This record gives sequence, C-alpha cells and structure tokens, in this order.
Amino acid sequence: MPLAGSDRRLTLGTAGHIDHGKTALIAALTGTDTDRLPDEHRRGISIDLGYARLELPGGGWLSVVDVPGHERLVRTMVAGASGVDLFLLVVAADDGVMPQTREHAAVLRALGVARGVVALTKRDLVDPEALELAAAEAASLLPGVSQVAVSARTGEGVKELRTALARAARDAARERDPVIGGPAVLHVDRSFTLRGIGTVVTGTLWSGAIAPGDRLELLPRGAAVRVRSVQVHDAPVESATAGQRVALNLAGVERSEVARGDVVASPGAGPRPSYRLDVELWLEPWARQVAGRRVQVHHGTRDAPARIVDLDGGSLAQLRLSAPLIARSGERFVLREIAPPNTIGGGVVLDPGPARHGPGRAAERLRAIRERGLERVLAEEGAARRRDAPSAPARGTTPTLDRAARLVLAILDADGAEPRSPAAIAEALRLDQGRVERILAALVASGDAVRATPQVCFSRRRLEPLRERVIALAGERGEITLPEVRDALGTSRKYAQAILDHLDGAGVTVRHGDRHVLRRPESG
Repeated sequence: MPLAGSDRRLTLGTAGHIDHGKTALIAALTGTDTDRLPDEHRRGISIDLGYARLELPGGGWLSVVDVPGHERLVRTMVAGASGVDLFLLVVAADDGVMPQTREHAAVLRALGVARGVVALTKRDLVDPEALELAAAEAASLLPGVSQVAVSARTGEGVKELRTALARAARDAARERDPVIGGPAVLHVDRSFTLRGIGTVVTGTLWSGAIAPGDRLELLPRGAAVRVRSVQVHDAPVESATAGQRVALNLAGVERSEVARGDVVASPGAGPRPSYRLDVELWLEPWARQVAGRRVQVHHGTRDAPARIVDLDGGSLAQLRLSAPLIARSGERFVLREIAPPNTIGGGVVLDPGPARHGPGRAAERLRAIRERGLERVLAEEGAARRRDAPSAPARGTTPTLDRAARLVLAILDADGAEPRSPAAIAEALRLDQGRVERILAALVASGDAVRATPQVCFSRRRLEPLRERVIALAGERGEITLPEVRDALGTSRKYAQAILDHLDGAGVTVRHGDRHVLRRPESG
C-alpha cells in the first residue's frame, strides 16, 4: 500500500561511507538482507543495488534501495539514487563523516532529494563524547536534518528511526510532484534471465503505471516489448504505479538486448536518446569553473562523458555528450569530475533534444522554458513561426491550420530528427489520439509534414536538412547503412530507419540487404 494518506508510493535511498553499517541497519529495519550476491557476503560490502520493503508505524511502507558506499562504486550509487524520494544517510558514530559520506550528500543535493534522516550507527561502540562529535559533523553536512542514534546489533534506536522515517516520508509525499497519471517510464538498473520465465528487468517506476499485457518501448533500441507479469517486492501485482520498485517480465526481447541504462516506457512517452542537453546547472560551492571542461554526466541509470558549453556566463549550459542519455524536460542529473572522480554538482534538463548552438538567443529561450515549461514554449514558437512566415504559393486548396494543428506542427518542428509518436503528441497536448492522427494526416496532405512510417511523422522543414545530409553521405561511395545514418545524425536506430525508409519510398535510394544504394541524384 502507499504511504498512509497519500497516493504516492515512495522510495527510500540509503547513502553513506563503506562499512558504516547501511546493510545491517536495513536488515534491522526490514528483516531483509539486501546483500544478494555471493561476492557481497564474501567481501562484506555492497557491490550492487539491493532492495527491501520497510513497514512504517501508522500504516504504509517504503521501497528501500540499499546502494554501495565504496568510492569506486559511486556510479552505482547515483543510479540507485535516481528516482529516490527521501534518504537515509548512515554515519558510523565511531568514524564520523568520511569522504564518501560527503560525496553521497552531494549526489542527493544534485538530485533534489531534500527530505531524509541521518542514522548515527554503531551507537553501542562509542561513548557519549564520540557520539556527540559524529552528530555535530553530520549536522554540519546536512543542516536541519533529523538524527537518530541507533545500533543494528542491539536494536537500540531502531523504533525511533522508523518513526523519524515515517515523519520524513509524510513531508516528502506532500512535496514531491505527483506523477501517477503520466506515461510509464522506468530506468533499468538490473536485467537478468530466470529459467522458465525469460527476461526480467528491474527499476524504480518514475511515472505512470505498468500492468501485465502492456505494450512498451525499449530505449534506445526502439524495440517493442510486451509485459508478461509485474512484481513489486517479489509479489505479483495487477498494476505497479509511480514510485514503486518494480520487476517486469518482458516478452519480445532477449537478455542480451537489454542492460542497465536502458529505459522501458510507454510508446512515445517523451524520453528519447540525445547527444545534447540544454540544462540549468547547480554546482557545489567549492567546484571550480566547469565551462569548456569534460565531465561525467549521470542521469537515470546511464552516464556519459560530456563537454560543458556555457550559454549565459552563469547557470545555463549545453551538455555535448559522447554517448546518448535518455531524458525528459524537468528531470535531474549529476555531474562528476572524471579525474580525480568526484561529484561537483548537477542540474535540471530544460530541453532534452536541442540543436547544437552556443550563447545568444538560446539562453533567453532556456529562461523561458525554466519559467513556463518546454511544451508551452514549443507551442509559442510554432505559433510565432506560422504568423511570421511569408505566404507560400498555393498547393491547391489548403485549409488554414487551426490552433491544435499549429501546436502539433510546433512539436514536430521542435522534435527535429526524433519526432514523437501520435500517442505522445496527444499526451503532451491533452488531445484525443484520434484527433491527433487526423491532424497529422492533414499536415501531410498540406505538405507541412512527411510520414515516414505509421508512427514517425517528420516536420518537412526539419526533415529536409536531414535528408540532404544522408544523401550527401551516401554520395561519397554510392551507398549508406543504417548504423552510419544513426551515428551521423546522432539519433536512434528507430529514427535512422525511418529516414532511410522515406528515401527508399521516394526512390532516392534502393535497399539491397543492409545497404541503401543511391539510385539517382537528388532532383530537388
């Protein structure tokens, strides 16, 4: 059940230095040993994410993600903290705050996880003076956060810790944005095969709901998958909802085709692989200048190196990524230095699929997105383009586009090389999907849009430069392949295939196996 008095399912993430007793404390709170791998038992540390269910006094429960504290495994910690609503920061009373404690706190700040509790563990091993010193260090690191002294071995303070977590959970439930009704989005943090069952993926459901029989999309591959069954904490459920720890048994994909970092989502849910992100940055006070530097960007359960391009001399920037991330506007990310590795801050994604650009008008646009939201700005831009565009020669009798059609075209324009599906457009504009399908048909008939596949419809204005680039590349040796188009355009396989299908259908290229051979010069 959800937290008492709330429709939100909440996830609690642990954090803290190696060997400070996180896993033992979770076992004392939940009765579950989250060290599930043989190496973890042998070495005595958590080397991968562990999960448990924590019952709260007064009703309700939390999904617990126990993450490793070893410095070399902070990347896994970031993956575990993504999708977390509140934290349990563990500080051993005999050690106090340690370097990885500080970095985990920085990760939580970067991800906007403000509610939580500090557990001062190993209470039974220290005298009052040492406990007071550890408490002071923790208060300096996280001012205003509740603290509870506890011993997992004797049980002292465990009841009080549950009460403090219930109080923090109620505060978090009031403050976190409701995402129950949106499209389903789950960032995969584990994938494996079970005999007689097949491929299973796990992760925290960021938004929406997933039920057996649902047909979803696996990103970045763009493959269609079907949900055979859904479990929450090892129990089958009829539907999993946002905030829950979920295991999905998927049909239509082999274990080798899905891994940590992939995303399972409703078709056209919004997240798309992108090599660029326009963002608002937040840096730790001690972090040195990052403009022009290479950093590691962590989002969801995926990370990639990137170069930071400053856009306004302040907090607005473009991240140019070496590998794609799969993000939506409004989602948070973490920044880490590559050498020496250390968390230096994070930020919020404003535009998850921008064109390559530098300072100037881009900063003004991002400030507008920050104030009014991406969808509103896209609609305003589309309306302005159509209002200011010169009259075009008539193509027969073309009806004037109504407001809904202008908004659909504005979204296609903004999506560029990766237009979202009719279902996703309908979701974004809160229109009936059938109406969106009719609008797309009208835009194709008027020449404003081009339908490459049943689910992929490009803005003609944005398709033309993509088309010309692919033709130019094919002209270098008379042919081109799908991976070459994908890499050249910085897009996914799905959209690269759609562009090639369009060129084949237009007679510009002809397909021979995996090759698309240039058939004739572009005639304009």
